[in-house]
Amino acid sequence: MSDNKHQIPAGSDAPLAHYVNDGPFDPHAAVTLTPEQERYYLSSQWRLMWLKFKKHRLAVISGIFLLLVYGSVIISEVLAPVNFNHRNTDYLKAPPQDIHWTHEGELIGPFVYGYDVSLDMETMSWRYDIDRGDVMPLRFFCVGRDYPGAGYEFWNAIPGSFHLVCPAPGGYFFWLGTDRLGRDMLSRIIQGARISLTVGLIGVTISFVLGIFLGGLAGYYGGLMDSAVQRVIEIVRSFPSLPLWMALSAAMPVNWSPVVVFMGISVILGLLDWPGLARAVRSKLLALREEDFVIAAELMGAKPKRIIGRHLLPSFSSHLIASATLTIPAMILGETALSFLGLGLRPPITSWGVLLNEAQNFNAIVNTPWLLYPALPVIFVVLAFQFLGDGLRDAADPYK
Repeated sequence: MSDNKHQIPAGSDAPLAHYVNDGPFDPHAAVTLTPEQERYYLSSQWRLMWLKFKKHRLAVISGIFLLLVYGSVIISEVLAPVNFNHRNTDYLKAPPQDIHWTHEGELIGPFVYGYDVSLDMETMSWRYDIDRGDVMPLRFFCVGRDYPGAGYEFWNAIPGSFHLVCPAPGGYFFWLGTDRLGRDMLSRIIQGARISLTVGLIGVTISFVLGIFLGGLAGYYGGLMDSAVQRVIEIVRSFPSLPLWMALSAAMPVNWSPVVVFMGISVILGLLDWPGLARAVRSKLLALREEDFVIAAELMGAKPKRIIGRHLLPSFSSHLIASATLTIPAMILGETALSFLGLGLRPPITSWGVLLNEAQNFNAIVNTPWLLYPALPVIFVVLAFQFLGDGLRDAADPYK
């Protein structure tokens, strides 16, 4: 390989001197990539999204938190210290017990002090004084057969008594206090997550099926089909959401079983949330249906169903994933609001909204503020979904 230098005479208007390489052209000779750079440039779309998503620290933490919360739904009975329906009538509206490690300067490990219960004749309410002489150590990964409320039926099918944490033999453990019937609030919050979180998943599934189907038809065919779908969307969105939820929930007969009511609430939330997704799908399809790859598929004889399902929807599947993470918290808040107002799920079903229903009056908030604790998981889960949705949306945006 040799270089020939072409000299340009002085005072000439010709371009500046340049070099001509007579050797063979190698497109990769001028660029040297590290193994990490090569893996990045050759990565698939999903891997690029994952690499961008990992940079969103808050979204990653939120995703791990949600995985743990949804994983706990599977083993709610094991995580709860006692059966969530067990009534300890000796400790009605008992305040939360603090966890201690040392007693009189001696390290014992995690334990709680017992309560000395008495009736206050002036206020006609139970009074709970800490009994420093009653030390009740906590046990972990135990089979609880020696304290009240230990037994349960795993998913209402398999009898069991294994718990992550158990109180002392014959003792009790009310980390978040008890309600007016003496039921452990921590156990009921853990059990309520199974219903509240499942409602969001079922509602989103119904919403996505309707939104993708109707939005896909409107965006791909256009014309009369588009006009009809748009008019239906405008009618549904013209009603205020909360009053419409309340009206449909109140229309369900009171003699329906708890399972039917649960499914009814899920269907209502899904049926009223699809218009927003349908409009997003419609706008995307209107923009993509004129692309070359869609025209090529049509010329090759592909049917509309295949074009929409195999070519158009995957083109913005990342947008659908981000939409799902932002829709689920709206479903959870909807169920919580309806159950709090007494128009959603009703006992014996336990959900976060049903638990908050007991904290409606001012007396309950002043005297038993721990009844408001079910609002905390609602706040944390909704915030986690919002942060996760922001991270997924940024990772899926090709212009960022």
